[in-house]
Amino acid sequence: MLRARDAMDRSYAQPLDVPSLARIAHVSEAHFTRTFRATFGETPHRYLQRRRVERAMFLLRETDRSVTDICFEVGFGSPGTFSRTFHDIVGRSPRTYRKEAKETAAMAVPTCFTKAWMRPSG
Repeated sequence: MLRARDAMDRSYAQPLDVPSLARIAHVSEAHFTRTFRATFGETPHRYLQRRRVERAMFLLRETDRSVTDICFEVGFGSPGTFSRTFHDIVGRSPRTYRKEAKETAAMAVPTCFTKAWMRPSG
C-alpha cells in the first residue's frame, strides 16, 4: 500500500487508475481498494484528488497562473471537475481561495497559522 501511495504522491498529475496502482502494490484490484481505504481512511481515487488539490492550493497561493492552467497541470481533465472537487475538499472555489490567500498574506499573519487555516478540511 505504501508503494502505491508513494506512486500517487510522486505522479499525482499523471493518469493513475486502480489496476495500475494494484499492480504496484502487488495485489488484486478489489483487495487494493479495500485495503487502501482501511489503511489510509479514504479511497485511492479520493486520496489522489486530495493530493492534486493540495498541489493546486500551493500554485494558487504562490503563482499568478490561471485556474485553468493549474487545473490541467495538477492532473484534472476539465476545469468543471477541478472546481467542483476543489470546492468539495477546501470548502470554497479556487478563485475565492486565491483571493483569500492573497488577503491573508497582505495582513502578515504568521506562516504557521496561515498553513493551518489553508489546509484542506476533507
